[in-house]
Amino acid sequence: MDIIVKDIDKSYGEQKVFENFSYTFREGKTTCIMGKSGCGKTTLFRLLLGLEEPEAGQITGVPHGKLAAVFQENRLCENLSAVSNLRLVCKRKLTEEELRQAFAQVGLEEVWQKPVRNLSGGMKRRVAILRALFAETECILMDEPLKGLDTETKEKTAEYIRAQTKGKTLLVITHEEAEIALLGAKEVLRLP
Repeated sequence: MDIIVKDIDKSYGEQKVFENFSYTFREGKTTCIMGKSGCGKTTLFRLLLGLEEPEAGQITGVPHGKLAAVFQENRLCENLSAVSNLRLVCKRKLTEEELRQAFAQVGLEEVWQKPVRNLSGGMKRRVAILRALFAETECILMDEPLKGLDTETKEKTAEYIRAQTKGKTLLVITHEEAEIALLGAKEVLRLP
């Protein structure tokens, strides 16, 4: 089902973020959301996730309870291992081989059993991505998932995201034009 945002208004005090905003996110497609800082990209995600409500308009088609997200902050359980963070969201039992392969495909084969608190920022980012992808959902929202990764790691991680989200609805906030192609986005929403 498409996610339909229809005629929404959203403000923070006197600051209008959205006024009569509408957009349709097509089911099973990757859409990149772009725009300058402060234009409402993260607010749109918060509305889609149900963390905030619009003052007017409506959002339909969001599979509530069946969403996965990568936020600007990684929001990992720092005392748990990287692999334990994945197991928290996965409904089925994962084999050690499945886990090893997933971590290897994003360049984390050496750290998958280490506590998250001991990982670098880029490593934590990739654990957050893996966690969202292992959540077994058809709709995933990612807020700047490739931020802070070097070129080679970014390409490797984007390739893994593309492979794991084929046929799923993927909404990605990015500031990088190159990431549109890297992520295989079919649509781009440019906020003013």
